[in-house]
Amino acid sequence: MSRSNRALDHLNRPLHQLRPYKVGVPPGDITVKLNQNESPFDLPDEVRTEILQKWQDIAFNRYPTEHPDELAARIADYIGWDGTGILIGNGSNELAYTLGLAFMSSGKRVVLPRPMFSFYERVATICGGEIVSVPPDTRLAFDTKRLLSAIRETNPSVVIITSPNNPTGLVVPLERIREIADAAPGLVLIDEAYIEFAQEPSILTILEQYPNVILLRTFSKAFGMAGVRIGYLIGEPNLLSEIRKIRPPFMIDRFGVCAVKQVLARPYLIRDRTEEIRSQTKELTQALQQIQGMHVLPGQANFVTFQTPCDSRTLFQMLAAAGVLVRDMNGYAELRGFLRVSTGTPAQNSLFLQELKKAMAQLTGQPGCNR
Repeated sequence: MSRSNRALDHLNRPLHQLRPYKVGVPPGDITVKLNQNESPFDLPDEVRTEILQKWQDIAFNRYPTEHPDELAARIADYIGWDGTGILIGNGSNELAYTLGLAFMSSGKRVVLPRPMFSFYERVATICGGEIVSVPPDTRLAFDTKRLLSAIRETNPSVVIITSPNNPTGLVVPLERIREIADAAPGLVLIDEAYIEFAQEPSILTILEQYPNVILLRTFSKAFGMAGVRIGYLIGEPNLLSEIRKIRPPFMIDRFGVCAVKQVLARPYLIRDRTEEIRSQTKELTQALQQIQGMHVLPGQANFVTFQTPCDSRTLFQMLAAAGVLVRDMNGYAELRGFLRVSTGTPAQNSLFLQELKKAMAQLTGQPGCNR
């Protein structure tokens, strides 16, 4: 017989508002997975073999270093930054929690433009921050004027910008980010998970001018290492030194460090694959734009977000039944009627387009399909 658990009464209050983070996957056999903005390319066999050979030399019975400074130095060389201004974490999501612990608490305001990666709202809620939500402009881009007004009116501790933005793929021009960084009284976090695919330059080019700005990057997207879970922060060394104080020691395992070091030694591999994904994304965007009634957002990431003339939930289910998994965006108030597809291989993109057109043809003339 179950007994009432008194400990539940003592959970931190924000937890009662949340559900576990879960990516919904419909039942059935999925042959083409295009729902999580992953790279369609796994690491080449020779790189995997070299990683595993290096892994054999690692002592399993010894702790890793408190912080992987050698990897930080490799990243610093790769991006052109001071290694003491880099903080490595278990993927960018874990680092977002770290920043939440450092800057968000009861009474502190967090400015979040919409629509944006919902994980940040989750972090702010868990940490007790007061969320200041800013709606987008008519193009679904972040509204800089409203953001600046919110900053002036609320004096936030944190402003978060994702560029290119997930879920829309839209970028914030560098000049607009400058305005936001100049106006913000506290931390400005720029999530650049998709920056390798963007045409707009990174704020890294001017980061030395903005000690209140931190960039968040990942090896999950362009580097094709989502399964390894390594992300990093870039910022002013003294600021990151303070943030490092709240992190537990030995957070980064040796396997992730080993894998990333081998990939960073092959910049040509990332360059070539990034260019291939950019090319395929452009072709995928053009193909969707040619479909009657389709509204496609002009993103600069490795995915395409689009509004369909037919019921998007029905299309999502029909695609899944055909073995093609995309992302249903109806959970975002501003993106009802939208789907998002990650860029896959040419064959995967072709199958997606084939099944999408087939599904839309079946729905044409039915209620909810304006074709």
